[in-house]
Amino acid sequence: MRKAEEPNTTEGQESSDASFLDRPDIIKCIFYPRKCGPIPKIPGKLHPFSFSVDEGVNIDGAIHLAEEYATKAPNILFFHGNGETVADYGEIGPLYGERGINFAVVDYRGYGTSDGSPSYSAMSIDAVSIFPQYMDLLKECDLSGPIFVMGRSLGSSPALDLAVRFQDRIAGLILESGFAHTFRLLEKLGVDPRSMDGSRELFVSNLEKMKKMILPVLVIHGEIDEIIPLSDGQALFKTAGHQVREILVIPRAGHNTLLILGFGEYMEAISRFIERVRKL
Repeated sequence: MRKAEEPNTTEGQESSDASFLDRPDIIKCIFYPRKCGPIPKIPGKLHPFSFSVDEGVNIDGAIHLAEEYATKAPNILFFHGNGETVADYGEIGPLYGERGINFAVVDYRGYGTSDGSPSYSAMSIDAVSIFPQYMDLLKECDLSGPIFVMGRSLGSSPALDLAVRFQDRIAGLILESGFAHTFRLLEKLGVDPRSMDGSRELFVSNLEKMKKMILPVLVIHGEIDEIIPLSDGQALFKTAGHQVREILVIPRAGHNTLLILGFGEYMEAISRFIERVRKL
């Protein structure tokens, strides 16, 4: 078990307070925590971990190791969607390993075997706390390849938080079905828009976060995403400030059918993006 340390954030980039989104009615619409059994350790293939983020609160996850040359392989730290857990990536994780990528999936509070209860502010704070511990874990496991941060759907928010705060330690950012407009998504999920102060969206906007960071970016989105429209992914792509920015639109894919309808293109885009960034 690891203990949280004070994060070494980029100077002048303080964590925004998202606690105004921690209302019960909002949390109920955003998070769908599910419990699961512990992830077993499989030497050379699967390495479970546990990070301390608060007193008595640990966040758990697992690294799926590359099949060959894991020591030098690129590393992805992945934040999943709101109804998923680390265990749900038991089949997908090894597919990254086949492509020479170490793929780490991390849960949120109350998910899988992690402690506590989820909230919007904790999701951001925990991500910042987890990242230095994740880097320490990579050193202990002798995994020295570049670090990429990836977020799917809800996970695009903590992924962007890290991309802003740790730009000097992250090689690139990958967003799958990411949202640009936080309040618009909350309304889509069932939050009464009249109960939200629109002037405060600036503090939690993924689009605003994208404006603050300059890293290579890959955006992947479904053409007919019924929850987070393609226009959100396109807006994030257009806002990215690095010369290396790519977007993959999966034809006919909705929010949860990207891998079903475009698995080959999806994995190829990620592999190609990582290789392009490594050559910079």
